[in-house]
Amino acid sequence: MADDAGFDRFALMAMSQGGPIAVDYAVRFPERVTRLVFYDSYAVGQRDTSPDALALSETLGQLVRVGWGRPEPTFRRVFTSLMIPEATEEQMRWLDDLQKVAASAETVFVSRKEYNRADVTDLLSQVTQPTLVLHATGDQSVEFEEGRHLASGIPNATLVPLDSNNHILLEDEPAWAVFVAEVERFLAPDRDLVTPLPSADLSALSERELDVVRLVAQGLSNEAIADALVVSLRTVERHLQNVYTKLGLQGRSARAAAVARLLARG
Repeated sequence: MADDAGFDRFALMAMSQGGPIAVDYAVRFPERVTRLVFYDSYAVGQRDTSPDALALSETLGQLVRVGWGRPEPTFRRVFTSLMIPEATEEQMRWLDDLQKVAASAETVFVSRKEYNRADVTDLLSQVTQPTLVLHATGDQSVEFEEGRHLASGIPNATLVPLDSNNHILLEDEPAWAVFVAEVERFLAPDRDLVTPLPSADLSALSERELDVVRLVAQGLSNEAIADALVVSLRTVERHLQNVYTKLGLQGRSARAAAVARLLARG
């Protein structure tokens, strides 16, 4: 959906560390967010500040620093075991490998420190959007109590406990089916409000204009498109403006909408 100012309006879903950021965004820009969904998330990064809890956090941080980037997964397996304790060995190896390529050790170390500093408790009461909070009851990465705290602080939020010990749900566990059903039910009112996309008929576009849209769909910037087609940046911008005019598109979402028309055509 898009409002009169051209901003897209959307349901915002946040997993784990994304929770505080989602809360802050929803409070800052309530006109852009229709609904909020939180999964295994929290409002406070480091609630337990006891000596033992702080020592554990520091130890995990040092594990990241010295072992995250090593070829063998020994150190990363600690985090894998916390996130998917009920996974098969093969699934654990997948996550071991994914963690290594997803971010460097230093990036993960710094990110953990920043996530632990997060605290949006004071903002929870200002959230005005319908909110769904789903949380695994046995989550070892983010305890269930954090989900309860998040839901209790947001007016009229709904908390759905999930019978799982996994921070990342696995597709063959019953909790996954519950998760999907609850999210689909919660988002149904938004789907009813979405205006269907106009026809994907692109027959009005010239072959060169289609070439430009195809390159946009590949994620290229206007400058990169100009290089690929050996034309000036100004020419690319003119082609795009012609595309938007012919397809009846405007505002900040016009670029994405043009790509959507291309993809819908197949």
